[in-house]
Amino acid sequence: MLIKIREKAQGVFAWVILLLICVPFALWGIQNYLNFGKETPVASVGDKDFFQRDVNRAYAQYSQNLQGLGLTEESLKQQALQKLIRDEVLLQYVQSEGLVITDATARDFIKSLDYFQVDGKFNKKQYQTLLNSQGISSAEFVGRIKNALMMEQFQHSIIDSSFTTPYDIEQFFKIQNQQRDLEYLTVAAKTAAEKPSDEEISAYYQQHLNSYQTPEQISIEYIELALGNIAKGVEATDEQLKAYYEEQKELYTTKERRKISHILFAINDKTNEAEALEKAKQARERLKTQDFATVAEEMSDDKLTAKNGGDLGLFEVGVMEKAFEETAAALQLGEVSEPVRSAFGYHLIKVTELVPGTVKPYETVKNEVRKAYQKAEAENTFYELGESLTELSYEHSDSLAEVSDSVGIKIKTTGMFNREQGEGIAAEPKIRNAAFSEEVLNGNNSEPVELSGDRLVVLRKLNYQPATTRELSEVKQEVAAALSAEKARQEAQEQAAKLKNRLQQGEVMAELASETGWNYNNVKGVRRSSTKLPPQLLQAVFKAAKPMAGEPTVFVVALDSGEQAVVSLNHVTEGVMSADDKARLDLAKKNIARAFGQSMFDAVMSSLEENADVKVRSE
Repeated sequence: MLIKIREKAQGVFAWVILLLICVPFALWGIQNYLNFGKETPVASVGDKDFFQRDVNRAYAQYSQNLQGLGLTEESLKQQALQKLIRDEVLLQYVQSEGLVITDATARDFIKSLDYFQVDGKFNKKQYQTLLNSQGISSAEFVGRIKNALMMEQFQHSIIDSSFTTPYDIEQFFKIQNQQRDLEYLTVAAKTAAEKPSDEEISAYYQQHLNSYQTPEQISIEYIELALGNIAKGVEATDEQLKAYYEEQKELYTTKERRKISHILFAINDKTNEAEALEKAKQARERLKTQDFATVAEEMSDDKLTAKNGGDLGLFEVGVMEKAFEETAAALQLGEVSEPVRSAFGYHLIKVTELVPGTVKPYETVKNEVRKAYQKAEAENTFYELGESLTELSYEHSDSLAEVSDSVGIKIKTTGMFNREQGEGIAAEPKIRNAAFSEEVLNGNNSEPVELSGDRLVVLRKLNYQPATTRELSEVKQEVAAALSAEKARQEAQEQAAKLKNRLQQGEVMAELASETGWNYNNVKGVRRSSTKLPPQLLQAVFKAAKPMAGEPTVFVVALDSGEQAVVSLNHVTEGVMSADDKARLDLAKKNIARAFGQSMFDAVMSSLEENADVKVRSE
């Protein structure tokens, strides 16, 4: 496990790793809990069947999370299916073990979900609308959330029970703060003056046909349901807008800005309550003739703020005790309060800055109110049409015409685009992913694609052009350049291999560099966080075996520049904890322990999967 952490950790990045190691919540997202499939199952865990729609839905989310990693659709769908199976194995196990989540716990969790919140608060109407749009009852949804929370509870029971020993910590920092001394020289890839022959170009072209293809392209037709478009059609009377303005007046209100200072007379072992109150009264008398900041600096027991005249900054509700806040909120600008009791002692409070709150008049924000009202009124229609769009596009998977007629939205089309770029709606990566999905390429409607939270798109293939190979006459110069570069790389590799052999036989790198003219570097005390070396070289240096019996470790690294680096790793110095490391030791212990816990949980899950009744349809 320490080696695994070491391979992922590089200097400052190591602390990012420690901070980000956490228990993943075993939910794909709310949509996983809202649909069933009716087709032939593609996999089963015990009595639980998974259908192609389940896999497609999981894939849609999985591909969004892993965009840009170069993974194929087939690979992502396999991983999505494995995740579904793994979660179901865990669910069935925790149910068999009798784990329980109360209804109250599940409801509290649901209320915290952004899906069901309006203006940061749980909205029952929003909750019911979303569930109705998916055809699921509240009781059923709560049950599914309870299952998910049970899975998380089991996960926590393993991960949070792990611990780390002083030896583990010591070993981690030995690896993390290790320093290495090395020499290296770089062999450049020099293109030969002699141009490749036509026969060589033709042979190279035939061997690398995939490199000279035009990308596959597709055009689509689609239906886009947009909340903004629905909102434009909402009519609103002046009375309705004024009523909405009154309901939402807080949105058009600038809160009062109030800055305060205080003088504290603490109650402690040296000063009782009566004495503290008497000091406060005396200080208040002095304030009739003396500056507040002067008295605060001299008398306040809050030494941190006393240096700044007792300044507490902007007044925030909920930070101090109720009596303190009520007094601070009632004071006028420049007014000093009577002594106010808190858990710390007695305070004298003064308002040093006061900007009254303001409310924008209805007439000045009428257009904003209209847009907000239209959007709010359109949301129910949006969800209802979204439900119809989803159902109809699935039921009539070979056409968008039925969907268009039912929801009253015209079908639009795009020009040709490829997997990497497109124009208009095809500029959206989610749209391109859906367009090139197996489902759409096979002639079916896509799953609904959500854009920006208030746009829903269903699309299908209009025209498709597979990848085609460009003629040699068209790419001859590209092929010749690639062939020359390949020859140069091979020549550099051969020279680097010869130099490596000579070093292993005892020759000195500095002398070889002088003889060959290649660039030579001697670097001492390189750390994992170093920026002195190219990234590929740094990674290889810390993966290389330590020198043994006084003999350096010699190896060759290919750099992105095309050069070959011939490296002699001469010495390794074990790391020790720095002062900064010691200051963050508690964090390190906690997160390394959690990493161990995650490893243990993965091992438990592997065991559960081996013993579970899992069947996957081969095709």
